[in-house]
Amino acid sequence: MNGNNAFKLLFVINSVAGANNISWQDIISNYFTGKEYSIDYFVFGDTPDAASLRKHITDTLPHKVIAVGGDGTVTLVAKLIAGTNAALGILPAGSANGMAKELNIPEIPEEALFIIENGVVSNCDAIKINNKDICLHLSDIGLNAQLIKYFDEGKLRGKLGYARVMLKTLWRSQKMDVSVQSKEKEIRAAAFMVVLANASKYGTGAVINPEGRLDDGAFEVVVVHKLSFFVLLKMLFRPKQFNPKNIEIFHATSVKIETKRKVHFQIDGEYMGKINNLQATILPNYINIILPEKGE
Repeated sequence: MNGNNAFKLLFVINSVAGANNISWQDIISNYFTGKEYSIDYFVFGDTPDAASLRKHITDTLPHKVIAVGGDGTVTLVAKLIAGTNAALGILPAGSANGMAKELNIPEIPEEALFIIENGVVSNCDAIKINNKDICLHLSDIGLNAQLIKYFDEGKLRGKLGYARVMLKTLWRSQKMDVSVQSKEKEIRAAAFMVVLANASKYGTGAVINPEGRLDDGAFEVVVVHKLSFFVLLKMLFRPKQFNPKNIEIFHATSVKIETKRKVHFQIDGEYMGKINNLQATILPNYINIILPEKGE
């Protein structure tokens, strides 16, 4: 139904995310056929028009805005609905769907749509980085960001694509001399990665931050001191928690990170280039997000 008084759902579709031969509009339309909702779509390609999408949201005032894509699409939508009453839904459609996995949202479209329709709305924090960027899920400097860069440049997708670039990444990667400072703690170390974790696990299922919660008003800093190709490969195909002997974790609400040389940097699966300093601050209750009901 598309009446003026119907409950409004806006689906923001990244047409180049994941397997782009899927007709998401057909899947969504078929699911909601005969139901009392107003369904709207905003479709973008390689370069999202954030200004047009923001205007569309302001003009139509949807009750729920659903990101149809990967983690980058989720973060884009989150930034545009922050401060509104709209709730963020996720229909996983990317190569890596870390936020969906974090929230136990299935990749089967009809099951994800059921959660979008019937799930519960909860608060979700975010991390503000360098006073301009937003991280909902995981951001890091070092090895994983370098891996994402190589993956984006390659043609092979999925787990095999990640496995292929892992060897290249480890072959070229070096430990970085890094300083991490918060109000409570200071670390100086040689590390492969430093992770800012609002959540607990990567899209592969590998648990980097077992203490992670999206609504606790803090984030965790994870310093990864030791990694190997075989450990990474195991995390890809048989994901589990990182060995606590190889990492160091502490809570923070703000942090400053500096490296001696510029290192690779990513936010929510989007490669951001090279940096040598970073400041991060928690933004409590940043958005409303749709979760599965307990027991689903």
